[in-house]
Amino acid sequence: MTDEVILEVKDLKTYFNVDEGVVKAVDGVSFILHKGETLGIVGESGSGKSVTNLSIINMIPSPPGRIAGGEVLFMGRDLLKLPLSELRKIRGNKISMIFQDPMTSLNPFLRISTQMIETIVLHQGLDAKAAKDRAIEMLKMAGIPAPKKRIDQYPHQFSGGMRQRVMIAMSLSCNPEILIADEPTSALDVTIQAQILDLMRDMTSRLGTAVILITHSLGVVAGMCDTLCVMYAGRVIERGATNDLFADAKHPYTQGLIKSVPRLDRAVSDRLFSIRGQPPNVIDLPDCCPFYPRCDRAMDVCKRKYPRTTEFANNHSVGCWLYTEAR
Repeated sequence: MTDEVILEVKDLKTYFNVDEGVVKAVDGVSFILHKGETLGIVGESGSGKSVTNLSIINMIPSPPGRIAGGEVLFMGRDLLKLPLSELRKIRGNKISMIFQDPMTSLNPFLRISTQMIETIVLHQGLDAKAAKDRAIEMLKMAGIPAPKKRIDQYPHQFSGGMRQRVMIAMSLSCNPEILIADEPTSALDVTIQAQILDLMRDMTSRLGTAVILITHSLGVVAGMCDTLCVMYAGRVIERGATNDLFADAKHPYTQGLIKSVPRLDRAVSDRLFSIRGQPPNVIDLPDCCPFYPRCDRAMDVCKRKYPRTTEFANNHSVGCWLYTEAR
């Protein structure tokens, strides 16, 4: 990781108009990604993790969705203001994305070679033969056995783990500056998950690619990420270096997530901690702390206003009235 900022997201807001009202899926998200850094984004389902990253590459379906505000500065250019023709030169080339389910991401009617070569020819300007050689090289790097043979097979001829390896190879085939991985191991068993994460870490390190990793698993971010953003109800409620958040989590929600992870040093008879209640409905959410109904330390002010962000040492910040009032 270097000090060079490659991506800066400022006050990003993405809303969806539905019959019941306005869904504020992303409501003022801000973070910075440095060159070669791995940034983790964690939170429960519905917290806005995936929508945030789809918004970065401006892939929100409209209608019903719309990017209501903010900036996404990639190497100094605001991606939200670029024409579609310019944005297409960046998607898949400078910024790639791995989706949750590789079977739905890969076209089942096309050979792997067709899908990989098309991307390389489009963005790298190589001829078909050179593009195929590049695709075979990437499959080999991704640990696909007999890549010269398997590149001409169809997605259904690969296992789930192998399909995910193909997706990683495809995503990194153009040497992107940023790789967005949206829960890349959620559909895989634990053993294969570890292999895929090791592969991602190795390949991105070799290519110098920055990574945004979306996941539910704190175990995954502990071993993969340099920095961490914790999202809840469309907002980043805490962010900082991964080691700092695990050692000294500030927000009650982050503390709850960490305590809910099973530990080997805990007695078997101990009951696993769980955060009470359910995530809030983000339709027309009032401007107060959305976590207060589930928080054991909630105060009256939590029910009236959204807390300001409090900064701590080492770029550790948290949005919680506990620390704003203490300050």
